Amino acid sequence: MTLRILRPSSEVLAGNPLGDPSERELWVYLPPDYETSGLRYPVLWCLTGFSGTGEMAVTGNRWSPGLATRMDTLIGRGCPPAIVAFPDCFTRWGGSQYMNSAATGRYEDYLCDELVPLVDAEFRTLADRDARGVFGKSSGGYGAVRLAMRRPELFGGLASHSGDMGFAFCYLPDFAKCAASLAAAGSIEKFLEKFESTEKKRGSDFAALNILGMASCYSPDDSAPSGFRLPYDVTTGEPDPEVWARWKTNDPVEMVRDPARADALKSQRLVYLECGSNDEYQLHLGMRQFVSVLTELQIEHEVAEFPDNHRALNYRYDESLPKLARALRRAE
Repeated sequence: MTLRILRPSSEVLAGNPLGDPSERELWVYLPPDYETSGLRYPVLWCLTGFSGTGEMAVTGNRWSPGLATRMDTLIGRGCPPAIVAFPDCFTRWGGSQYMNSAATGRYEDYLCDELVPLVDAEFRTLADRDARGVFGKSSGGYGAVRLAMRRPELFGGLASHSGDMGFAFCYLPDFAKCAASLAAAGSIEKFLEKFESTEKKRGSDFAALNILGMASCYSPDDSAPSGFRLPYDVTTGEPDPEVWARWKTNDPVEMVRDPARADALKSQRLVYLECGSNDEYQLHLGMRQFVSVLTELQIEHEVAEFPDNHRALNYRYDESLPKLARALRRAE
């Protein structure tokens, strides 16, 4: 296995509202024959889930191999060789949803306008959209769908594993948990300070952090003390109609109804979607909603459901990555 680690300093993340680092590691996997072949390769961009980083996706552990080891194995079994890039888009709130937000920073621009050209300049890539794919799980799966719809000039194929969609199912149940955690802490900032300083985090705290992280992406507001607005009434826990409407505009189920976004998906060489049928966040239901709209709009796609939940799903990349690598323009 051959890995390279780049440490670019980002112009678009400099001075971001959270004070998160603008210099980050970008891990890059190179296929086994990269050093000897002289070929140019397609690039797969791996987007990690909420609270994840590129390094975490690369390394894995003894029981679940990371994607570098997994790619070596898949290529050995006949998967077309590809470069895989692993960006770090972590924020103090846990993640960026791979989008630009006044509350977190310009993470779509960071990935698309800084990192994609950097990888094309540093490595022997096939530097066109038909040889560039994007994939990920959970928030990374959401990012893959979102970027394919928003940046079709850059990405020509996508694979989404358990991606956030169908927001009423995957987010609304945690509004009450978030409200309870904030009430106990006394404020958003006090909650975050306690979360960061406590070594053993509780599941309810992660649920609250997830809602806060999503709010920092979907409903930024410079006038709010935290830099974003909550999607529910802090007293009753009921959804705030105005803020919830802003969230819904970022739901892939709604986004794809925009003709420009639909055309972007129609242009993809592969739209692959999958989710476990026992997903704890009901993302299989969100995927079914999304697939229903894709079918209505006559957007070609592949979809799979399998008997599993939301966690420990790296083995599913054995299914999606060969499909994505085959759909893209091959090494030459």
